[in-house]
Amino acid sequence: MGRLHSRSVTRPTHLLAGPDGKPTRDRPWIFRTYAGHTNVRASNALYRGNLSRGQTGLSIAFDLPTQCGYASDHPLAEPEIGKVGVPINTLDDFEVLFDAIPIEQINTSMTINATAMWLLALYVALAEQRGVEPARLQGTTQNDIIKEYLARGTYIFPPRPSMRLIVDMYDYCLHRLPHWNPSNICSYHLQEAGATPVQELAFALANAEALLDALRARGCFTADEFEQCVGRISFFVNAGIRFVEELCKMRAFGELWDEITRDRYGVTNPKYRLFRYGVQVNSLGLTEEQPENNAWRILLEALGVTLSRNARCRALQLPTWNEALSLPRPWDQQWSLRLQQVLAYETDLLEYPDLFDGSPVVAAKVAELKEAASAEVARIRELGGALAAIESGYMKSALVRSQAERLAHINQGELVVVGRNRWTEGLPSPLLAGADGGLFKFDPAAAAETLEMVGATKRRRSQGEVDAALRRLNEAARTGENLMTASIACARARVTTGEWADALREVFGEYRPPTGVEGQRLGLEGARVEAVRARVAAWGARHGGRPRIVVGKPGLDGHSNGSEMIAVAAREAGFEVIYGGIRWTVPEIVKSAVEEDATVLGLSVLSGGHLEIARAVREQLGAEGVGEGIPVVMGGIIPESDVGALDALGVKAVFTPKDFDLMDVMDRILDVIGAPRGETTARIASA
Repeated sequence: MGRLHSRSVTRPTHLLAGPDGKPTRDRPWIFRTYAGHTNVRASNALYRGNLSRGQTGLSIAFDLPTQCGYASDHPLAEPEIGKVGVPINTLDDFEVLFDAIPIEQINTSMTINATAMWLLALYVALAEQRGVEPARLQGTTQNDIIKEYLARGTYIFPPRPSMRLIVDMYDYCLHRLPHWNPSNICSYHLQEAGATPVQELAFALANAEALLDALRARGCFTADEFEQCVGRISFFVNAGIRFVEELCKMRAFGELWDEITRDRYGVTNPKYRLFRYGVQVNSLGLTEEQPENNAWRILLEALGVTLSRNARCRALQLPTWNEALSLPRPWDQQWSLRLQQVLAYETDLLEYPDLFDGSPVVAAKVAELKEAASAEVARIRELGGALAAIESGYMKSALVRSQAERLAHINQGELVVVGRNRWTEGLPSPLLAGADGGLFKFDPAAAAETLEMVGATKRRRSQGEVDAALRRLNEAARTGENLMTASIACARARVTTGEWADALREVFGEYRPPTGVEGQRLGLEGARVEAVRARVAAWGARHGGRPRIVVGKPGLDGHSNGSEMIAVAAREAGFEVIYGGIRWTVPEIVKSAVEEDATVLGLSVLSGGHLEIARAVREQLGAEGVGEGIPVVMGGIIPESDVGALDALGVKAVFTPKDFDLMDVMDRILDVIGAPRGETTARIASA
């Protein structure tokens, strides 16, 4: 009988192995869909449906009044109730929103910024009311106010009081909510506003430094607690279509964050220096034209944040194929969720170590991004840090410039967008052929239900308790006390979102930052541009001066990319441009148009409130005695089915994301104001 020999088993180095040495798989990231609309009842049904289909975390979208600190019964809120997210007024709304959802088990992300403290206070009060220990709550409030000043526009207070609110939340959460991320640094919207990968890296990291500097300056943390605060910082990033570059950007993010937290802030525990991030892939590149192509864009963008194990996201939420057209329907969200599930469970992606370690191409690209981003961070430090760079307008101007350059490249065909500026002919999309046209349909009756709920709460609550809670909040704001405890007391008393924000407005005031459009250029040249300029000159020769356009952003929608680019393009075409930034009321915009003797009034509306706003503008023009004397044009996320209704309301031209050629937009506006064209143009312009 031969002698038995024991043989050692060599584990393949190209496979992941568990503690027992056997091949294993990584756990997948958290699957999210960004959701919320109409009212709390409808959103609760949506959340429960998504969770039943395999979603593993909630990502809550709030409507604009909630984000901007207004109750649904405020006049500014009326056109916006439930349009881009769920309206939240009081704790009673949270009871319905989270009905039958175990908040002690689910990971909840809230896309909320200026009112982040208030929404977290409501969540804590809900847990207490249910008998759930608040320390069990897990999730994140986005709560990145700096990017609001740059890209998204739902700020309320000036930068420094806003930063104070965030630091208060870190102080509270460190000791009371150990599994809650009080904020994440959100570079997602920077890319949506035109940021290059270098700008996204640099501005996000400078933003994080501003937060860490504020935490350190508070002086209320021990060295170990400060490190724990650093460890609670997460990031929310964007992943664009250039997925190799995006993958390298994420590796650069991780390396730079490790270096900054170690060298600048002295964090010794490697666990607290980890770059933790969630992601939503890019929505800026989704097209209204041939929208079925967006499914492939979303897939490719998801690869940029999942392929590299050492830079893989912790949570992923995907837009849907039709988000350039409207809010997604439940089926659309299910389709995007299934993409994540196929990637995580059907492929072998999670079975291997990092696929790119040792790649000279990846190493070189990461080094290039790090060098350029480090130089930009140093420049922002020289300006006094991110808060100073916001107040001076430096960062906003840089983003407007990058967005203008991006649009110029698309207009000139140097940046190919399939279906938009190349291969534009295609068969009709069957995805748009259903009874609803593939679009989400907002139920106008839903806003009435929201208003009834807030009215019922006000009738039931004790006004004395409300007044006392608000006085306590106002006093805490004035004395520098941590505002979380007073905010939770307000939540218990059924204070509304607007009342909470108004109490702080009295102390902190409101903020209006620079628009960033001054001095910007698109850099477009050629016969097409000259023809538009000739028409402008011809109009001027007839009327004794340049045409004047007032570009208005009515309501609470803060996504200003479109209005900024129209302002820049109009000025470059030869118009005189009046643009005051975001968040103006309809009466203010119309008054400006009348006082400035505007030739045309241009409105930008992306929140779904275009019909209500058009109606209000027509009524206000009548009240000012102008009638149709100032023609109105409108741009935004506007379904084709609403164009006829806008025409009936007096809107002379409608522009949507498919109108990417800015000189064509200017040409159509010139048609509206009756500018000559052709030989007549040339003769009058040269006269």
